[in-house]
Amino acid sequence: MGASQPPSSSSSPPSSPPDVSSSPSQPPQPSSSPSPPSSDSQPPLPRFLKNDPARTGYDPSLTWWMNYFKIITGQVTREGVEHYREDRYRANEERDCARCEADRAYLFQYSPVIRFLREKVTALNGTLDEENVVCRRCPARIFEDGRVVRQGGGFSPDHGILICANEMRDRSHLEDTLAHEMVHAWDHLRWKVDWHGGGNLKHAACTEIRASMLSGECRWTRETMTRGNWTLTQQFQNCVRMRAIQSVMARPACRDDVHATKVVNEVWDSCFTDKRPFEEIYR
Repeated sequence: MGASQPPSSSSSPPSSPPDVSSSPSQPPQPSSSPSPPSSDSQPPLPRFLKNDPARTGYDPSLTWWMNYFKIITGQVTREGVEHYREDRYRANEERDCARCEADRAYLFQYSPVIRFLREKVTALNGTLDEENVVCRRCPARIFEDGRVVRQGGGFSPDHGILICANEMRDRSHLEDTLAHEMVHAWDHLRWKVDWHGGGNLKHAACTEIRASMLSGECRWTRETMTRGNWTLTQQFQNCVRMRAIQSVMARPACRDDVHATKVVNEVWDSCFTDKRPFEEIYR
């Protein structure tokens, strides 16, 4: 990926990232399967559930509308609904990816925040374009305990930015997701983050705080109109903190929500006030 290349040796050396140690965590994984634990001390990863019509009520051999009727009449379990959704995503993959690619092209040309971040990445000798910002269908992870984990996108220093076309509600949602991942790309270039460092989650926490803060995904209208959160005090801060904690929890090196919260709190003051490459938060 172009954006994964560090600045050339002729550029001035970057300053250290705010309040983080020199051993960052692993980057978000754009694949549908989590990375293996970094050490033997990590708990075993849960298995992903496969559909069993006898258990879930969802029968893929039936037409989609017959299964839909079963869903609205309560004959399909929550797990079965998720398997049905995954099958519909597979059926509509070509349509979803084509729409995602058209919106991506529009945003690269007309979105102020995307154009700004693209210019800043270019200034660090990186490249983000249709070759390494790709639209793909992203399978969900359905765990044995009933949890369903979905992702809107991901950044990999070796491959680029992944946009999960099947999870994008509209162009505005894609703009927020793309901006989030572009902040990760800028951070990677600016500070030469060692994404494959062992066990230290401070870098991950810091870049997740900054990405949620600067991308616009926590702006008031998104929180109220899309997520139904009408809290009037500390809403923006709470959204950024919550999303950063959730992202850190998804890292293999994170033990649990308590661990993730502790790491986010440790870097919060310095990372939440760091608006680079912007001057102000305007989304």
